[in-house]
Amino acid sequence: MDQKIDTRDRILHAAAERIKHYGYNKTTMAEIAADCRMSPGNIYRFFEAKIDIAEAIARQHAMEQNGRLSAIARRKGAPADKRLRDILTVQMRENYALIERDAKIIELAEVLKTERPLGHSEQMALQRVFLAEVLKDGAEDSLFRPMDVEYTAEMVQAATQKFSFPHLFSMLALPKLERELDGVLTLILNGLYRPDYDARAAANEQ
Repeated sequence: MDQKIDTRDRILHAAAERIKHYGYNKTTMAEIAADCRMSPGNIYRFFEAKIDIAEAIARQHAMEQNGRLSAIARRKGAPADKRLRDILTVQMRENYALIERDAKIIELAEVLKTERPLGHSEQMALQRVFLAEVLKDGAEDSLFRPMDVEYTAEMVQAATQKFSFPHLFSMLALPKLERELDGVLTLILNGLYRPDYDARAAANEQ
C-alpha cells in the first residue's frame, strides 16, 4: 500500500511540475509517464485520465491550504473578527503568490472549473465549516449579533469569492485586491457586530 501511495505521489509531483512549465493543455499522459520513468500503461493504473491527475493536484493543494486556514480559525485567543479577516486574507495572498510564481496554474483552474465543478463546491463546503466555527465564537462572545452561522458563512463566501480563487482575480495587482478585500470585510463585519459594539474603539485598544 505504501508503495502505491509513493508512486501516486510521484506521478502527481511530476505532473504538477510539467503543468507549471508547459500548461495543462500541452501536457500529455505519455510525458508525465516519461518524467516518472514508467510506461504510460502504468500511469493509467493510478489515474484514468489527465483530468483526474489535475483534480488530484488541486485537491492536494486545497487540503494543505485548508489545514493552515483551519488553524487560524482555531486561534481561540484572537477575536472572531480578526480571525475572519486573517482566514480570507491569508487565502487570497497564498493563491496570488501561487499564480504569480506559476502563471499556468490558471489554465488548470479554468479546466477544473468547467470539467470538475464538484471539486469547487466541495472546497467551499469544507471552508464553510471553519468559517461557521469562527462566526459561532463571535456570537457567543457577544462580539457579533445572534445569527444562523451556517447561512452567514455561506453568504460571507458568496461576498468574497472574487478573492478566494485565482481565476477570479481579474489580473489585479495584490495591493488593489487587498484594498478591495479589506473594504468588503469591513462592510460584512459592520453588519455582523452587535448594535452596541464600537469597532473603531476596539481597534484603537488593540
